[in-house]
Amino acid sequence: MSSLPPLITKFSTIASDYDVVLSDVWGVIHNGIKSYPHACDALMRMRARGGVVALITNAPRQSEVVSRQLERLHVPRETYDAIVSSGDVTRSVVRERQDQSLYHLGPERDLSIFSGLDVHLAPPETADYVVCSGLKDDESETPDDYRPLLESMLARKLFMVCGNPDVVVERGSTLVYCAGAIADLYAAMGGEVLYAGKPYRPIYEMAVAKAESAAGRKIAPSRVLAVGDSVRTDLKGARAMGLDFLFVTSGIHAEELGSREEPDHDALTATFNAAGGMPKAVMRELSW
Repeated sequence: MSSLPPLITKFSTIASDYDVVLSDVWGVIHNGIKSYPHACDALMRMRARGGVVALITNAPRQSEVVSRQLERLHVPRETYDAIVSSGDVTRSVVRERQDQSLYHLGPERDLSIFSGLDVHLAPPETADYVVCSGLKDDESETPDDYRPLLESMLARKLFMVCGNPDVVVERGSTLVYCAGAIADLYAAMGGEVLYAGKPYRPIYEMAVAKAESAAGRKIAPSRVLAVGDSVRTDLKGARAMGLDFLFVTSGIHAEELGSREEPDHDALTATFNAAGGMPKAVMRELSW
């Protein structure tokens, strides 16, 4: 077993080692209801010293829509240089399939993901493939409620694009299911799934490209730090890309790690070992 990486209290102690931060959004800089001022301040300070901050999120919406949501949550625009969302990646897949009809599995609020695209929406009985952006009612439903629908999709061998690989996210103090939970169930049933966001390469490649554009130069992978609160998506994705990773304990894993205020070291070590590797460092919450 690997030993636990350092638990740091100030991001400033490692900031100078990096030129780019790829920061998760939900769980790091807000919880869906309110923003975290200390995290926003840390990222603004990173930018003030010449660093580039790209937000990388599994939100199944365009980055422009994510930006407007951040504004409503009082995340200062100075917090970041760019945003890349799984919605952006999903749109690139949809563009490649413009001659096919699609069934949208998700809430109506996510229909903006198709804005400006030449798409033909169809019911699951006739669609050529499926774009899943979440549960239609994530406050009352569970993925198992969708099993009959998934069985009918599987019978037609429908290909699914998962617009948000997260299984759960925090909404305030509550965990709610995301599209990843439905996609995982469909894959377990034998369905073919393409995951458009973290931990898969396309979203990271898009984020690094945007960061390099903002910096005006190429950035060595060793100078890029990923930040997130999810072992399944953030840690796994950073490791696959060969990037250093800063794990924030006060997000979705908080309760299983002991508590939000004092994470248990043994629980942290077990969680990281089970995930196949350690992060570069651990913080309770992102702060300068």
